[in-house]
Amino acid sequence: MSPYRVFYRFEVWRLITTFFFLGNFSINFGIRLLMIARYGVQLENGPFQRRTADFLWMMLFGAFSILALSAIPFISSPLLGISLVFMLLYIWSREYPNANINIYGLVNLKAFYLPWAMLCLDAIFGSPIAPDLLGIIAGHLYYFLTVLHPLAGGKNILKTPILIHKIVARWRIGAPTNSAPQPDRTTGGVFRGRSYRVGG
Repeated sequence: MSPYRVFYRFEVWRLITTFFFLGNFSINFGIRLLMIARYGVQLENGPFQRRTADFLWMMLFGAFSILALSAIPFISSPLLGISLVFMLLYIWSREYPNANINIYGLVNLKAFYLPWAMLCLDAIFGSPIAPDLLGIIAGHLYYFLTVLHPLAGGKNILKTPILIHKIVARWRIGAPTNSAPQPDRTTGGVFRGRSYRVGG
């Protein structure tokens, strides 16, 4: 990602291709792939089951947020694929906060703390932490606007646009969605992830 090349040389493809690079082939590269395979799939099969349009909107919102945040000098990063992975990881950690996680067979902790633990490991191993921070901030922004703010009595101002639903239905992406409203998130504790009304 290079704002100069995007806006002055019109290399607009950089806005998309920056999310498809997870670094050079290494252990960290493998860990990022495993994070996508495990936590992304758990999100699709859990909170976002039969909500393909909402999952797609989450990813798009995350990508736009990360692009906007990358303009901030001290956390900017030219490669934003890792940031998108960390956004997924952060949202997963808020959806499954009490899941037990074992890191490298050395440390056991609750999933709620996993993004911060991975950020600390990157710092220890000498990897840049700016992409991690971008992802965590974008993930928290999405979770705040869709879960925490409505739980506090506010409106969900980040509803999935009708256009996204139409695209998913038109291209038959994922499982067929039902027209039922999204689960009620106005009850339950903040630390415990989403709350669902029984029979709702």
